[in-house]
Amino acid sequence: MNKIISAFVAGIIFGIGLTIAQMVNPAKVLAFLDLAGAWDPSLAFVMGGGAGVAAIGYRLVLRRPRPVLADIFQVPTRTDLNARLIIGGGLFGIGWGIAGLCPGPALAVLALGYSEGIIFALAMLAGFVLFEVYDRSLLNNKKKGKANA
Repeated sequence: MNKIISAFVAGIIFGIGLTIAQMVNPAKVLAFLDLAGAWDPSLAFVMGGGAGVAAIGYRLVLRRPRPVLADIFQVPTRTDLNARLIIGGGLFGIGWGIAGLCPGPALAVLALGYSEGIIFALAMLAGFVLFEVYDRSLLNNKKKGKANA
C-alpha cells in the first residue's frame, strides 16, 4: 500500500510540475520546437532542471544499500542501440512535434479535461494496441520460422 500511495503522490507532484512549467501547453511546446521561427527556449531550462535533479537523485539514492519501498534497485542495464529503440524514439519525437504533447503531459492535460488530452490519450492507446499486435505477430512469425527449420 505504501508503494501505491508514494507513486500516487509522486505522480501528483510530477503533474503539478508539468503544469507549472507549461509542458501541458501544446503551443508552448511547439514554440520550443520551432527553431527557425519564434523559438521559445524556456522549456530547455525545464528539461535541464529535470536532468540535473535526476542526476543528483541517482547519485544520492544509489548510495543506499536498498530502496525504501522495494527489495532491490531496478536500474536499466542495456546500453545498446537497436532498430526498435531508434524507430521508437523517432516516432515519439514526431508525435511530440505534431501534437505538442508527450505521454506525461498528455495525462496531466487529460486530468484537466481538455479535448487535446482526450484525443492524444486515445491516439496513444491506439498506438499501444497496434504495437502489441505487431510485436506479437513478429514474435509468432519468429517461432514459426524456428519450427519450420
